[in-house]
Amino acid sequence: MLNRILQEKGAIKTGEFTLTSGKKSNFYVDIKDACADPEVLKVIVGELEKKVTSKAVAGVELGAVPLVVATAFKMSIPYFIIRKQSNHGMKKLLIGKPEEGVNVDIIEDVVTTGGSVLKAANLLMSNGMKIGKIITVVDREEGGIELLRENGLKLESLVKISEVLKK
Repeated sequence: MLNRILQEKGAIKTGEFTLTSGKKSNFYVDIKDACADPEVLKVIVGELEKKVTSKAVAGVELGAVPLVVATAFKMSIPYFIIRKQSNHGMKKLLIGKPEEGVNVDIIEDVVTTGGSVLKAANLLMSNGMKIGKIITVVDREEGGIELLRENGLKLESLVKISEVLKK
């Protein structure tokens, strides 16, 4: 169902793109734009809710923010936002009130190589939190699951890109 919705709502764009990882790609998975549609957000959050097992959720700005906030709200659990830069406001990389030893599931919109979410996991762990698992809406299947496994982290996806691109 999610595969179909992502295709119907135009979340898969074709063209020439540079991904966060620096990799070049001829397609882009635009979960940020798709989540601006409340029906899409509702479906994704419903699927995330089935996978979250920790007492809090976290995600990296920008793509994961609506997913994290909506999921935390629906489940009545705390959330954390991880900023990419800390050069304004309170100059904090971690938004929220971390508690020592709390289990956190990280939510990501798209995982490619896993580098960004690994950095986020390390930040949370350096603040005394434990990572339950990482849940991504779409796994681009470009090494993310392997990198995270090598670092003792588990990645679960709602869909894999091979499933979305299937005709």
